[in-house]
Amino acid sequence: MSEFDASHLKHLSLDRKRELLALLEEKERRRRYNRVGELFQDEGPLRRSLYPKHTEFFTAGAYHSERLFMAGNRVGKTEAGGYELYCHLTGLYPEWWDGKRFNRQINALAAGDTNQTTRDIIQKKLFGGKYDTPAWGTGIIPKHLLGKPTIKPGVSDAYDTVPVKHVDGEWSVLKLRSYDQGRKIFQGTEEDIIWMDEECPYDVYEEALIRTMTTNGIFILTFTPLSGLTELVLAFLDSCKDQVLTDTENPRYLVKAGWAHAPHLSEDQKDKLIKSLKLKPYQLKARMNGEPSLGSGAIYPYDPDDIKCKPFMIPKHWPKAYGMDVGWNKTAVVWGAWDRDNDIVYLYTEHYMGQVTPAEHSAAVKARGDWVVGTIDPASKGRGQKDGENLFDIYVAQGLKLIKADNAVEAGLLAVNERLATGRLKIFSNLTGVWHEIGLYRRDDNGKVVKENDHLMDAMRYLIIMLVRVMSTKPIDGRTVQSTNSDHWMA
Repeated sequence: MSEFDASHLKHLSLDRKRELLALLEEKERRRRYNRVGELFQDEGPLRRSLYPKHTEFFTAGAYHSERLFMAGNRVGKTEAGGYELYCHLTGLYPEWWDGKRFNRQINALAAGDTNQTTRDIIQKKLFGGKYDTPAWGTGIIPKHLLGKPTIKPGVSDAYDTVPVKHVDGEWSVLKLRSYDQGRKIFQGTEEDIIWMDEECPYDVYEEALIRTMTTNGIFILTFTPLSGLTELVLAFLDSCKDQVLTDTENPRYLVKAGWAHAPHLSEDQKDKLIKSLKLKPYQLKARMNGEPSLGSGAIYPYDPDDIKCKPFMIPKHWPKAYGMDVGWNKTAVVWGAWDRDNDIVYLYTEHYMGQVTPAEHSAAVKARGDWVVGTIDPASKGRGQKDGENLFDIYVAQGLKLIKADNAVEAGLLAVNERLATGRLKIFSNLTGVWHEIGLYRRDDNGKVVKENDHLMDAMRYLIIMLVRVMSTKPIDGRTVQSTNSDHWMA
């Protein structure tokens, strides 16, 4: 048993007790002023192996100059940003570090949305407390590595710049800023790294990004997407849809994390957070899982878990059809099968490809069943009517069995919504294109459908509104394919 156990203290001399007390105080002092020693180590409650999303974010820095850690509340995204900044400012990279490295002292900038949040969150996380108080140096950056800060005018207890000792003996310089004053606050500087710990306006993002270009620097963002699908969030979602960690051609990389990736949160803590937040479901998903939500602007505002299903073998007697949306940049096709006994339509496969010929699209469609009837809007995407007719004729000439869709947009949206709301439209969980678009499909502030990321959504709408006319079963003994209401496929 340890001599620190209370039952043994009474047998120790006064001098030994004082010695032990001094040792305990020194141990606490070292822990207090070396918080970074508890983060992402090989052992301990915050050991690296428990946080694979955080380490993925670090690793991605070796390949991507712009990174976003989009995470729920209390997941540790600010700790991730602060820890990486510490490594770059000091040059004290751990042995396991496989992300971006600088081999010299650096110029860095960290920013929040206001001077107050920069002070209360970033400054406190990095430095612990006020200069010349016992709290100074109790943050991520140890006290012995911190120089004297300069005061930020007009903001109580806030700092403008803080020098940080680099391993080479020189001083790195960290600027603390906010973007509530707009893009001008970042003009005229060159930075090796910029860290933003709250979502910023897109013009501020662009201006700040320019500050890293002449230094071969990096830009990291850590935030919870409480504002939904903003221009900045959409830019990363679109750029990173098919991301590869080691792909150096794509400057952007996105890491998403939720409460499932935060082992420091107990189930009891999660329950208490849910009850205390008292949010709408779409808001709760953002705070729990870092998932940007459309909120009231969503066209299909349903929980994905309520409308998705695991893929299964489609029974041969179920009729099938597809909806098709054509365009040079993207051509999208989605197939559905109809369980008529229960009146449930299942979307079970998709084709989503751009900048290839109609012949190539047609081959992909026919490979999924050349007998299946499809529905298409040949005059969509702003093409002239004549061009639309020509496209329709081209695809028919390629051997596709097509019916022109009813392109009454609101009626089609209503038909899809009615099926989703009543559980009569289900989507296979492996349709990545459909799930990507359904999460982005929304109306703008004027109530108009946003015509972006909507190719598969249009195809789905055509399929559902034309359901009775196009659904067909596979022909037997060479008989002509008939739709379920006996209309010919060339109607």
